[in-house]
Amino acid sequence: MRTRNFAPEGLGGGMEPTPGQHSSSSAYQEHIAEVGRLITEKSGTWDGISAESVARMRLQNRFRTGLDIARHTAAIMRADMAAYDANPANYTQSLGAWHGFVAQQQMIAAKKHFGTTKGRYIYLSGWMIAALRSQFGPLPDQSMHEKTAVPELIAEIYTFLRQADARELGMIFRESDAARKAGDKAKEASLLAQVAEHETHVVPIIADIDAGFGNAEATYLLAKKCIEAGACALQIENQVSDEKQCGHQDGKVTVPHEDFLAKIRACRYAFLELGVEEGIIVTRTDSLGAGLTKQIAVSRTPGDLGDQYNSFLDCEEITPETARNGDVVLNRDGKLLRPRRLASNLFQFRPGTGADRCVLDCITSLQNGADLLWIETEKPHVEQVAAMVDRIRAVVPNAKLTYNNSPSFNWTLNFRQQVYDAWEQEGRDLSHYDRAKLMSVEYDETELGHAADTRIRTFQADAAARAGVFHHLITLPSYHTEALSTDNLAREYFGAAGMLGYVLGVQREEIRQGIACVRHQNMSGSDIGDDHKEYFAGEAALKAGGAHNTMNQFS
Repeated sequence: MRTRNFAPEGLGGGMEPTPGQHSSSSAYQEHIAEVGRLITEKSGTWDGISAESVARMRLQNRFRTGLDIARHTAAIMRADMAAYDANPANYTQSLGAWHGFVAQQQMIAAKKHFGTTKGRYIYLSGWMIAALRSQFGPLPDQSMHEKTAVPELIAEIYTFLRQADARELGMIFRESDAARKAGDKAKEASLLAQVAEHETHVVPIIADIDAGFGNAEATYLLAKKCIEAGACALQIENQVSDEKQCGHQDGKVTVPHEDFLAKIRACRYAFLELGVEEGIIVTRTDSLGAGLTKQIAVSRTPGDLGDQYNSFLDCEEITPETARNGDVVLNRDGKLLRPRRLASNLFQFRPGTGADRCVLDCITSLQNGADLLWIETEKPHVEQVAAMVDRIRAVVPNAKLTYNNSPSFNWTLNFRQQVYDAWEQEGRDLSHYDRAKLMSVEYDETELGHAADTRIRTFQADAAARAGVFHHLITLPSYHTEALSTDNLAREYFGAAGMLGYVLGVQREEIRQGIACVRHQNMSGSDIGDDHKEYFAGEAALKAGGAHNTMNQFS
């Protein structure tokens, strides 16, 4: 059962509630009654405690531990996956976040614009951790950052999402107090009904753990930390840990399947040990763009998994006379083959085998415990992905993908080229277009430009329907939005506009668009703190939100 209010998963269906979670319809009064009994039992020593205040604090802090969050969000993802299987229009989405505040604002925006967080997750990008969170300073996406930064960011994101819950509920409680003071019982009841049906900002995080930062034991230890911090979904890739590269850079090196399967099992063991049985493992294959391997796979019988991996190696036939010291030699169909070894001591695959290797990687992962796939591609092209997924689904019919809608792609250029090529095949007159210059601004308002933009707009729905993509994500959007917005502000503020540059470009837009952060004191938790001060000290509380608080200018 999928729930997003204060009712725990399964409540009413015979399951025990998760600690700290109560039935949505009666949670408020149940908490008040329970705490009231406790206060009475203390023979006056707890009379300074308000049972209603405790009830509010409990409801504002629904999740007690990261494991509570992991179990809750895993159930959400499993329900979403089932909904997608029933109808691929039910695909899900996420945006990458490199800070808890970024993730918080994404979910606040989702609720503001769409009334719900349903189908919307957070992606935790290893690329952004490397570039923005490492103590070594900005780093490339090569697993050189501290692996502890991954669970630390997960915990940070959930701290901010839980604070968003507390803030939103706190504002409702304040309104209900005002209604009670005014004697408006109907409005008070209506507001408390909103509390009962409140949808949490706590959503699934898909956490990028690169290639596991070491061997299978290292992967298991990292997986545990991530799950304990709240992650319900771990994404791991089939590159070697010590040669890991960004999926959209050259020089990628993959590992034999048995090595990767050990890491998949390590993640599953971590989920099961911690009691998150519904945890999700996303296995990423970089084989499409990876032409190298560090190891020759172990093969015991012809046609086994190791033999299939080795069959893609670029080899040359040799004889005992032409063999050299240090050669690795394969015996295939009675012939001695020497895999081509580079100066880097790496072995290379035959050109043109990437798609075949991806298909084998995906089938093997699904048959050994993976839940979702990730095929890293060099361009956004529905049919390229669909061609591989068709082959995968011939073996595993319900195979589903997570797809990287990467900023590393030039989306405008790629889709204008796709439209150009499609029109060329149709025999259309393209004399007024130059394929080599399709990125030019002069094509923005042309028929081709509009056709390309339409394809970009429908790409996610098209890929969900045709290519088995259950989850669409953008890995590092906030990296780019921060750079763009800062550039715009700096241009205006440091230029002739001065303060008007900030007012026009930021504050007035915040007010006009109803951006909650325009009241930044409230967003940072000042009003929550005032509520607590009143709980703790009563009329003696020194609160910050009085008449002289300048945030009142934005009420």
